[in-house]
Amino acid sequence: MDPDAVAILGFVTLFVLMLLRVPVGMAMGLVGVCGFGLVGGFGPALKLIGQTSMRTVTDYTFGVIPMFLLMGAFVSNSGMSRELFRAANTVLGHLRGGLGFATILASAAFAAISGSSVATAATFSTVAYPEMRRYDYPQTLAAGTIAAGGTLGAMFPPSTVLVVYGIITEQDIGKLFMAGIVPGLLAVAMYILTLALIGLVRPDLLPRGPRSTWPERVRALRGVWASLLLFVFVIGGLYGGLFTPTEAGGMGAGGAFLIGILRRRLSREAILRSLLQATRTAAAVFTVLIGALLFGYFLTITGTPQKVTEFLTGLGLGRHGVLMLILLMYLVLGCLMDAMAMIILTVPIVFPVITALGFDPIWFGVIIVMTVELGLIHPPVGMNVFVIKSVIGDLKFSTIFRGVAPFIVTDLVRLGILVALPILATWLPSRT
Repeated sequence: MDPDAVAILGFVTLFVLMLLRVPVGMAMGLVGVCGFGLVGGFGPALKLIGQTSMRTVTDYTFGVIPMFLLMGAFVSNSGMSRELFRAANTVLGHLRGGLGFATILASAAFAAISGSSVATAATFSTVAYPEMRRYDYPQTLAAGTIAAGGTLGAMFPPSTVLVVYGIITEQDIGKLFMAGIVPGLLAVAMYILTLALIGLVRPDLLPRGPRSTWPERVRALRGVWASLLLFVFVIGGLYGGLFTPTEAGGMGAGGAFLIGILRRRLSREAILRSLLQATRTAAAVFTVLIGALLFGYFLTITGTPQKVTEFLTGLGLGRHGVLMLILLMYLVLGCLMDAMAMIILTVPIVFPVITALGFDPIWFGVIIVMTVELGLIHPPVGMNVFVIKSVIGDLKFSTIFRGVAPFIVTDLVRLGILVALPILATWLPSRT
């Protein structure tokens, strides 16, 4: 069969399978093997399954993924999120919208040691939502703040999504982590500004909490030492040249485990729950990764990445016009697919376009992660929205999406700022 026809048929089949609720990894693997077989023969295609699976799960570089996931599981189950929220709330809770500010700041801090957007949203649904409702925050704004705060997990190191992007594109993971820091801080500032503007326009939506005494604030801030120590240990060791990214993941998991044990926060049941949680998540990520690699071999044999590059660069839209087209594609895909699946599926196709147009690959990593994370709160799918709904059963999807709408606008503005000012993402990596 003609390779172009097979490629088109492969994409159509892939989206049909996803609409039929076939798991993304399985769908990509099936289409990849069958498509490769139609073009290059089914003998080589079937050999790819075993070779790709074995090479992926035994690759030392990919070990960074389960290690950071395990660190995040230990952090989640040792109660660090409550300490972070309590500290932020003690300092800021008396302000109008202070509970919302505390949720955003605590989400950012928790994301910096867990690296998972979904875990951050799930955790603060149980930690912050009851407090916000107790002080008469509307359901829409309480749930929307938590959903938006959850997206910060992909920007701050150690971000699993940035790790996967770095592995696929062969970029320095340490530089990608550094590139996400300033955009992540910008996201926190803009989310807080969004809440402040809402409080200015509709003060009845953001009530004030009680004012804490200075001794209470000092005690609360003293309680976050474990989170700060773990973050400095992992990220400091990574940038200090003591660890490679994979070693940093292992040391982070070990550090989170020891801190939890020494503080008597990790029982035998919590340790088992953490191990199972990290194993399940890692298995899901590796299934998608293996499926995407098989699909990538199929795209390579059909020459699709090169043809897409030639097509987009030949449209006459200019480099930023093509970039806008790619980002628009990601916003649409964010309504249909999981963030990790989007990265793994599309980056091998669009990355050659970006490099051909002369864009910085580190900067593009931040841009693309920011765009796919917007899909976590964007209707009609919104993975963070589904997570919050599963944790807080009495909420409607429409309620959460209404609450998250102001933050979607904020994210689009932030995306425009990062496109216009690439130095925000490239300055820190360029200093190393």
